[in-house]
Parts: sequence; structure tokens; C-alpha cells
Amino acid sequence: MLNIQLEQVLPSQIEHRSFELIQQELDHMGIRLDPENELVIKRAIHTTADFEYADSLVFSSHAVKKGMEALKQGAVIITDTNMGKSGINKRAASALGAEVLCFMADEDIAREAKERKCTRAVASMEKAVRLFGAPEGTRPCIFAIGNAPTALIRLYELVKEGRIKPSLIIGAPVGFVNVVQSKELVLTLEDTPYIVARGRKGGSNVAAAICNALLYQIK
Repeated sequence: MLNIQLEQVLPSQIEHRSFELIQQELDHMGIRLDPENELVIKRAIHTTADFEYADSLVFSSHAVKKGMEALKQGAVIITDTNMGKSGINKRAASALGAEVLCFMADEDIAREAKERKCTRAVASMEKAVRLFGAPEGTRPCIFAIGNAPTALIRLYELVKEGRIKPSLIIGAPVGFVNVVQSKELVLTLEDTPYIVARGRKGGSNVAAAICNALLYQIK
């Protein structure tokens, strides 16, 4: 007969207990996180149960602080999947005047992608630039890319062309074809804040978790 002992935790304490266990395992592994990035990394681990994010998440200088400042200014968060959009805490975003948008299911995006023979992700990034890009003074933008490397590649190109200046790029597409390369391109951007899940791993849940980690730190 199995002798399985379940840990008794109140529903309201499950997340808190999970973070305690994450810290215990990090301690056991001898991993010390940068305090500035700690809560973002822990939330990515909490979402995936994958401790590799302690090493694979790469942050530009003060990316967390810059992302939080953009959210305080009512940034628009643009995702490349409706799953990512649904995973971001709308109440926390709305309290700051921030908004979460995804254009992937828009009729004009489907039509444009078909006509141009490009991905919807590419067309979505270009729509974001039309709405929120240059000239200066437009609404701060955070791009949370958790699925399509083509979105990240096109976003990189648009930044290099000077057509948009994101407040933060969260680069976490998952998969095999051009996934690693798309992330490495973002890492070469010198004047654009980024949080990148280096390698093949990522996902819309990771991109959303990073957004939530920023939102939850704002008092």
C-alpha cells in the first residue's frame, strides 16, 4: 500500500509555500540570484518548475526597473499570443493605466499575412509599430514574445530601423526553428532594455509570468 503524505497548505498560502520551496531548492543548488532580478526569475521557475531559468534568463542593465517604470506610465503590453495575453494580470495592469493587447486574431492581420505570405506574428509587430511607434512621445510599449521567433526577429529589425523604441522586450519564444537565433539578435540591442530566455525554452506562460513579476513588484 502506498504511503503518500500530502502537505497540508491553505489555498491562500499555496503560492507563498511554493516560493519557499523554490528558495530552498536554490539554496541547495548553491544558486544566489541577483536581488534586482530575483522575483522575475523565481516567478518563471514557479510557472514552469524549471530551475534552468535561474541561469538562462538574461537581463540588460536595470531591465526590471525600466519595465516597472514603463508600467507606472501606463504602458501597453503587446503579446504574440492570446494565451500570453490571458495570462497577464489585467487587474494589476489596469490599476496602473496599462493595457494588454494581442493582434494575432485580428481580421486585418490575417488578411495582410495571407497577401504578403508572411506570418501573422510579423504582421502583428508591424501593426504595433503603426499604432505605437515613432515619432517620439507615443505610449510606452512592452513586447512580451512567448511563441513566435518571427515576431522577435521582425521586432529586432523594426528597432534597428528606428521605427519603434520599446521600453522593454521580453524574448521567450519556444521551439527549434530560429528560436535561439531570434533571442541572440535581441541580446545585441544596445539601447533597448530586454529580458531574454536564452536557448530553446520559453513559452507564452513564461512571457506572461515575467510581466506579472513586474506588475506585482509595483507598490
